[in-house]
Amino acid sequence: MPILVQFLLGLLFGTGLIVAGMSDPAKVLNFLDLAAIPSGTWDPSLAFVLLAATAVTFVGYRLVLRRPRPVFDTQFHLPHKTRIEAPVIVGPAIFGIGWGLVGLCPGPAFTALGTGRPEAFLFVTAMLLGMVAARLLALRAIGGSAQRA
Repeated sequence: MPILVQFLLGLLFGTGLIVAGMSDPAKVLNFLDLAAIPSGTWDPSLAFVLLAATAVTFVGYRLVLRRPRPVFDTQFHLPHKTRIEAPVIVGPAIFGIGWGLVGLCPGPAFTALGTGRPEAFLFVTAMLLGMVAARLLALRAIGGSAQRA
């Protein structure tokens, strides 16, 4: 049952991305181009998507965390770290730079695969290779620190 719920939630998420225009890199880039504000070509519509997503998340977390446990697990798995470390800054910075350069981020990129656009396939391939590289670097760093101990 949990896998069916996850599939349906992913389908809902993907549908929302398409309806909001998040899978269209041109729309995203028009939103991110703040220099276009004076000329009137800036597209503020994605700001409403971001605000709506933030509001839904804010309310959703408050409702869900009132429960003694999740529906499909025995406990909540929340982050315990409170200290801001370099990866917490570097990761989002790389994400934001990529989003600004290409107009896609992971969720919309997978949704854009359905359009058959070559740039979506190129982006997803590069993203997956980057994820593998980051994992290998992290494992290497962990291995190196374990050898020094």
